[in-house]
Amino acid sequence: MELLDRYFKVRKHTEAICSHLQTEDYVVQPVVDVSPPKWHIGHTTWFFETFILKPYFMGYQDFDPNYNYVFNSYYEAVGNRVIRTDRGNLSRPTVIDIYRYREYVDDAMTEFLCKEPSAQIRELIVLGLNHEEQHQELLYTDIKYILGHNPLFPAYDRNYISPKVNHSDADFIKMDEGVYEIGFEGDGFCFDNELNRHKVYLNAYEISPNLVTNAAYLEFIQAGGYHDFRHWHAEGWDWVKNNKVESPMYWHLIDDEWHVYTYHGLEPLKIHEPVCHISYYEAYAYASWKGLRLPTEFEWEAAAPKFEWGKAWEWTESSYLPYPGFTKAAGAIGEYNGKFMVNQKVLRGASEVTPPGHSRLTYRNFFQTGLRWQFTGIRLAK
Repeated sequence: MELLDRYFKVRKHTEAICSHLQTEDYVVQPVVDVSPPKWHIGHTTWFFETFILKPYFMGYQDFDPNYNYVFNSYYEAVGNRVIRTDRGNLSRPTVIDIYRYREYVDDAMTEFLCKEPSAQIRELIVLGLNHEEQHQELLYTDIKYILGHNPLFPAYDRNYISPKVNHSDADFIKMDEGVYEIGFEGDGFCFDNELNRHKVYLNAYEISPNLVTNAAYLEFIQAGGYHDFRHWHAEGWDWVKNNKVESPMYWHLIDDEWHVYTYHGLEPLKIHEPVCHISYYEAYAYASWKGLRLPTEFEWEAAAPKFEWGKAWEWTESSYLPYPGFTKAAGAIGEYNGKFMVNQKVLRGASEVTPPGHSRLTYRNFFQTGLRWQFTGIRLAK
């Protein structure tokens, strides 16, 4: 019953995140990277139906055969799917329909889990729970984008508490050159991209104990950082000009005072908070302006026990690539991480909306260089 308890704890938390929404909030898709909340509710349910109930629960009947087409995200082996950009065009199934679907699958999973599943199936269920927790973070960030780009800047939850960060007065942390062990080890859960544990040689380096603050980043803006090509990659400079970027996402200059959209609505910028919702392009440009650089993911992992992390995902200078000996699982599950190991940068740490079980030293997040709707920040190295 322990697995069943965990199953419902995860599933109920997803619904709790959505409890602050109005029905209309569930259906909006402002940009391709943001999925409507109702799609997340359906997709995480589809995962258990598709990978657990259909193949392993004898006599299970689909809630609706069309839902495989609607809620499949990117699994080529599972069949055709709605194009990602069209998720916001789905007025049907309704929000009520999707919650009925969720209840239907939860009832079936309850019955299925009354009998102890095999080790193989248990592993799949644990993967599904971790998958849903990833979507919980996506729900938080997608909801913020949806409401934060509403001209009225409505609050999501006025009781939301953003975790505080302790600022260290210490100088840069010095790390000796040498061979370091990188990657997951132990008996707990990890994603396949955290394997295999391996050795890397690192030259001596130094890394900041703190994330870059809003105040420090504001100096970059006031110094004309967004108008000086010298600090940007050519691709980043094109991104700035084509998108007319002048500040981090959610920043608004009102009557010569900076404000920022938060889950409470629009508020005056807190200058001592870590800067957030930054693209890799901006992180690199800021580091260049300071005469410093971003750490590699290996430098970050080796040094992370020496500093506080977890407020925002931290851009690294590492491309998202497989570790030595990486292998993809057979079938659709093998499409989970390996197929994305191209044209992306690794982010390390966690964010304030990351589920606790996903905050580990070896966790490898990854995004394209121009994205910033996630809680992403900057830590400097030299």
